[in-house]
Amino acid sequence: MSTTDWQDRIPQAARDYIAGRRLDEVECIVADIAGVARGKAMPASKFVHQDHFFLPNSIFLQSITGEWVDNPMGAFTEPDMILTPDWTTAAAAPWTADITLMIVHDAYDQKGAPIPTAPRNVLKRIQKLYEAEGWRPIVAPEMEFFLVARNLDPNQPVIPPMGRSGRRAAGKQAYSMSAVDEYGKVIDDIYDFAEAQGFEIDGILQEGGAGQVEINLAHGDAVHLADQIFYFKRLIREAALRHDCFATFMAKPIEGEPGSAMHIHQSVIDTETGRNIFSTPEGGESEQFLYAIAGLQNHLPAVIALLAPYVNSYRRYVPDFSAPINLEWGRDNRTTGLRVPISEPSGRRIENRLAGMDCNPYLGLAASMACVYLGLKEKKLPKPECLGDAYISDTEIPYNLGDALDLFAENKAMREVLGEDFCIVYEAVKRNEYKEFLQVISPWEREHLLLNV
Repeated sequence: MSTTDWQDRIPQAARDYIAGRRLDEVECIVADIAGVARGKAMPASKFVHQDHFFLPNSIFLQSITGEWVDNPMGAFTEPDMILTPDWTTAAAAPWTADITLMIVHDAYDQKGAPIPTAPRNVLKRIQKLYEAEGWRPIVAPEMEFFLVARNLDPNQPVIPPMGRSGRRAAGKQAYSMSAVDEYGKVIDDIYDFAEAQGFEIDGILQEGGAGQVEINLAHGDAVHLADQIFYFKRLIREAALRHDCFATFMAKPIEGEPGSAMHIHQSVIDTETGRNIFSTPEGGESEQFLYAIAGLQNHLPAVIALLAPYVNSYRRYVPDFSAPINLEWGRDNRTTGLRVPISEPSGRRIENRLAGMDCNPYLGLAASMACVYLGLKEKKLPKPECLGDAYISDTEIPYNLGDALDLFAENKAMREVLGEDFCIVYEAVKRNEYKEFLQVISPWEREHLLLNV
């Protein structure tokens, strides 16, 4: 393939970034189970002469700690999978010293079938289930994260960063413009990097935590937006490093502060009519809208392990910290796990507030969309709307990763939708991480148990 041929296939923003300059390097990447970018970087001169490359499929058996999990599917032979570029994902890496593009690749086995354990393929699988019904899911994610001071010693607590005023960022300043200005240079770089990559930011605001920021993305195709979040996490980390701080997407990085969520707004379009199926032709709420809420209520417990994938994730689910503790639903009610925002009939949607920002974006969107899909197919009605404070209701979600994985293992309908091979591998990776965590003795245990029990 000639340089001209492949440049004609990439987005305009990537072409504008190159703009006549010599492209030095191409990063060929896939997201692993944790959402970490894996792959190869190669000289552009080599990349343009091949349409695929190989990588062992064992990357989907690697835990967040870097440990390799025993293959639950059988012999551990590490066969190569074939990675092919999705040209629509080509985007600049403007923080690098040379001219570099990143391209997300799709993973196939050597017979040409999609690798079922690849998170991007899991999301595509769910999308195809919708398409088979004549539906098109529309999503709009919100991204919350913390800017924190550099933390070089894991034994030390994470603290807020120093702002331009010379004081550390303060909490309880939600929506404050002056709070955002404290780390304005980081925000400026986020905007610049996003523009170079052709991404549309719907808005940036200060959240309730010290140094906590929220970025809203415009609604659209689920796979496209998952790719954006995948890129955004790296983009934001790079912007922070330029200004002597870290960006973290941990669900709960700072004790006493709110956690970081990835709220997922979803509606469903009828592909034939272009109409939002959550609204009737007269503009009211449709039965399908209620079925979708019921699907989330009935099946979200089974996918909490995907939406809250680490032991730290469950520290976020506490009352009165802007995080849900149950599966209640309500109109314009932020205490519920499932919120129906104010909107026009064409924009009627459900906001799933349970996902943490630490989740793999492909799997987080796939899990939430799978719940809605099952609800639309099962045609059950939800529980009555919560009209008050949902925090005083009983907790309906698991308290820890082990319990969440048990629920994940038990829901046959969800496993069929997500794919049994993926579910087996995901559970193996997460149970291994949980086992490793349980072997760690925490400072709390040493402080309170060493001499007192």
